[in-house]
Amino acid sequence: MTDAPRRTALDATHRALGATMTDFAGWDMPLRYGSERDEHVAVRTRAGLFDLSHMGEITVTGAQAADLLDHALVGNIGGVKTGRARYTMICDAEGGILDDLIVYRLADQEYMVVANASNAQVVLDALTERAAGFDAAVRDDRDAYALLAVQGPESPGILKRLTDADLDGLKYYAGLPGTVAGVDALIARTGYTGEDGFELFVRPEHAVTLWEALTEAGKDAGLVPCGLSCRDTLRLEAGMPLYGHELTRATTPFDAGLGRVVKFEKTTNDGDFVGRTALEAAAARAETAPPRKLVGLIAQGRRIPRAGYPVVAADGTVIGEVTSGAPSPTLGKPIAIAYVDAAYATPGTEGVAVDIRGTHEPYEVVALPFYKRQK
Repeated sequence: MTDAPRRTALDATHRALGATMTDFAGWDMPLRYGSERDEHVAVRTRAGLFDLSHMGEITVTGAQAADLLDHALVGNIGGVKTGRARYTMICDAEGGILDDLIVYRLADQEYMVVANASNAQVVLDALTERAAGFDAAVRDDRDAYALLAVQGPESPGILKRLTDADLDGLKYYAGLPGTVAGVDALIARTGYTGEDGFELFVRPEHAVTLWEALTEAGKDAGLVPCGLSCRDTLRLEAGMPLYGHELTRATTPFDAGLGRVVKFEKTTNDGDFVGRTALEAAAARAETAPPRKLVGLIAQGRRIPRAGYPVVAADGTVIGEVTSGAPSPTLGKPIAIAYVDAAYATPGTEGVAVDIRGTHEPYEVVALPFYKRQK
């Protein structure tokens, strides 16, 4: 017997809006409310409202909280200023990625680690285990927060109607405590869509109030509720990796072209952190003879590639594998992210195709991302 999926504080709201629900990492989540293409376009041109309450929040506090996180994660977390956030990863001793994370420094001795829903327990267990010997406490705060996101070019204007927080002064990857629609919130300028936007961490009992206030404030700006389906195509166009697809325990940050998040030069803990030796070897490998590289692929036809489909050369030799694929509403063509042999990873390389159920469909190799917003 399987456990029933968990429901967010906004579950009844989604159902009242006619959302198509789906099981995602043990949560019942809205996949779409109507047309996923319309939801995608709304975020690119106006604004979209998301329920992301399935994400996993873990609080780390104490005199050695920074030291613990520098030991447990690959980034330089001690160097993050209060009120700022950092994208980072947690790896195992062999350098394999356990999850990619955002870490917010809420106070001098307080951090919030936000993990993917599917990995939240793994991250919690790893941080708890790695905390041994540090004057720091790791707390599971997954039930303490609901998370709403408003994303898209109209999102700053919409949020300004509901808060007197200094949104203009809030930089990308920064967060500040404030009040939104009378509700206490951590207001973070972060997102997973490639657009400007905000993620709002609130107590679960305030989620419905906030959702309704944002919906009302965004009515004239074209705000629409958005599900996980368009969140996936938005992040795909923006070249953002998804755990279980581009990132797995079998890949290192260097394999994924994200070696920049690994900070060998951190000074705390004498620069030592879990996975360091293996990651140094992975960095050297990536420099001299990378086995495969992550690239973008744009279809010349109409057939849609899916994760796991082989990428082939002109002679039919398998040279890689698709990790994510979908129709791109912005480009008007199917797109994919794939790992391909380094010899085929240069943008413009010819003769590359995706094997879609036995037919070799031609694809153009491009650099990621497919889409970058005008700032």
